[in-house]
Amino acid sequence: MPKLKHLAIRTEDTGKLATFYMDVFEMQILHKDKQEGGVIYLTDGYFNLAILPNHEQQSPNGLYHFGFEVESGEKIVDRMKKFNPNKLPKQRPNGRPYAETRGSDIDGNYFDISEHGFQVVQPVGGKEEN
Repeated sequence: MPKLKHLAIRTEDTGKLATFYMDVFEMQILHKDKQEGGVIYLTDGYFNLAILPNHEQQSPNGLYHFGFEVESGEKIVDRMKKFNPNKLPKQRPNGRPYAETRGSDIDGNYFDISEHGFQVVQPVGGKEEN
């Protein structure tokens, strides 16, 4: 059964928001961009929370997408075909960690699909990184 394991939030201050989740919910840093103000991935050991920079204000701050860990991405795509066969998940760009594909529901809410999960940094097209 697919499991919800990932959520991404956009913010103008990734460090400040990450500190909030670490201090309030005792989340730990899973991975952090080397550049100041970059992406910070937090975890509670089960769930992955991505804090994404929103410097360009391409979208409102807040919920951006969520992610499912699945046994078979192909099976999910097959299930989606009955809703809209012309709008199926697309491969994520090389080098993006965690998810192999991104799709959207019938209202346009984005979600990631990952077979390897959200606890190991494994860039698409790349090798595993800790």
